[in-house]
Amino acid sequence: MRKALLSLVLILSLMLPMIPTVQAAGLDVPAPSAILMDAATGTVLWEKNAHERLAPASVTKIMTLLLVMEALDSGRITWEDTVTTSAAAAANGGSQVYLEEGEQMSLQDMLKCVVVSSANDCATALAEHVAGSEDAFVEQMNQRAEELELSDTHFVNCTGLDDDPDAAEHLTSAHDLAVISRELLSHDEIRQYTTIWMDTVRDGQFGLSNTNKLVRFYSGTTGLKTGYTSTAGHCLSASAQRDGIELIAVVLNCSSSTDRFESAKALLDYGFANWRLYTPDLLGIASIPVTFGTVSEITPVLKDATPVLLEKGKTPEQRIELDESVTAPVEAGQQLGTIYVTAGEETIAELPLVASEEVPRLSWWELTCRMLRALCLCDA
Repeated sequence: MRKALLSLVLILSLMLPMIPTVQAAGLDVPAPSAILMDAATGTVLWEKNAHERLAPASVTKIMTLLLVMEALDSGRITWEDTVTTSAAAAANGGSQVYLEEGEQMSLQDMLKCVVVSSANDCATALAEHVAGSEDAFVEQMNQRAEELELSDTHFVNCTGLDDDPDAAEHLTSAHDLAVISRELLSHDEIRQYTTIWMDTVRDGQFGLSNTNKLVRFYSGTTGLKTGYTSTAGHCLSASAQRDGIELIAVVLNCSSSTDRFESAKALLDYGFANWRLYTPDLLGIASIPVTFGTVSEITPVLKDATPVLLEKGKTPEQRIELDESVTAPVEAGQQLGTIYVTAGEETIAELPLVASEEVPRLSWWELTCRMLRALCLCDA
């Protein structure tokens, strides 16, 4: 019996380093590079080597999907489009749905194949459909990365395949992928695809199973994308939503699929356990008198409706400071005050209060008429 107990203790002691734990200095996960970000505010809640430039494998497709969604928003392509497979798209290796040259598929099914099954052939076909060629699409990917100020990122292709010599320059970071993931999640329609567990295409003849196992096994999962190559290791951008807060966990270069999923779950668990969103109370905002304006008063509104990220256990208080009055003309968006959100001695946020619309200045004639009416009333 004693030998059995000693053996059990030895086994447990060997397993302990493998179990993600919350330590005094923060969270520890096996992923070599990782980040946890709040989707609403973009606040980084935890990071580990988050700016290390690494190969992202198929997590690259988050940028591919973002450009597709933006092309849909702009009207350059439509949800009703049919996408035709080129020879280049059909020649892709790795994860695929085995498109044949000339095969046509609806844009929605192509998108589904990319999101659910990480289909490289569909990703390339969509890139060509958006930009005319994969090379032109990659230029757009890098331009978008520059617009998002992602200094760690350079893309060489739209899939993340790294078996080509040029792919040695295909690099990004956990931080940059989290930013791209946040942008992608701002398109609500993408969740219709990123939350699919199993589905079919080709009139039910070809089955799809989501490579992101969190969709099935982690409550509240909203996406997003897995990736693996021997160079990149096991990668994942995972998002989940609970109690009104949505979090993004990116892990790169993990040694196993188990490590990437366990790392992402540990990050998300940590976020949900320690953070919440606070929405300021706007009922106490008074109207501000407007001098020489076409209206006599204006009620300020929040410049940004984004809620405030708050650590659980902290009790928020708010203080509203407003201008005593404002002189017309008032521009739309002009700051008229501030909401200060505090917790104890700490200032959590300073939220600008602004004019919701412009208030023109009265003309001299209008001002004269108003003064005459006021004098008449006084005489009465």
